[in-house]
Amino acid sequence: MNNPNSPTRSLVIEKEMPHPPEKIWRSLTHPVLIEQWLMANDFQPVVGHKFTLRVPPMPNWNGVIDCEVLVIEANKQLSYSWGSLGLSSVVAWTLTPTKDGTLVRMEQSGFRPDQENNYRGANYGWQKFIGSLERVVAAQT
Repeated sequence: MNNPNSPTRSLVIEKEMPHPPEKIWRSLTHPVLIEQWLMANDFQPVVGHKFTLRVPPMPNWNGVIDCEVLVIEANKQLSYSWGSLGLSSVVAWTLTPTKDGTLVRMEQSGFRPDQENNYRGANYGWQKFIGSLERVVAAQT
């Protein structure tokens, strides 16, 4: 069932935000700000740091996502593993300056063919999270 040669899918969401990369980066890497747009966490922007994202437990899920920082390139790239409910994936953020702000690209890769529900749930969740991220970034001074 867990054939490592099975093709996997990626979820990609791109959104241009009218803010400099440094301001968005801050919301992606500071635990207090991450909690405001994503989840409670013990994130540190250090490659190799293992951290968790947490929400209140619910039926059939303990509310914990196990993660590890994979890539940190200040104001440009952030990547971390994302493991929960049998899903082992990678979330990668890329910030690209534009004329009017920053193109924010989030890609979550590693969805197996038998994980359609995970894929649909992630698509729904990330749409909300990225909207919340934009609000948190805009509220920074």
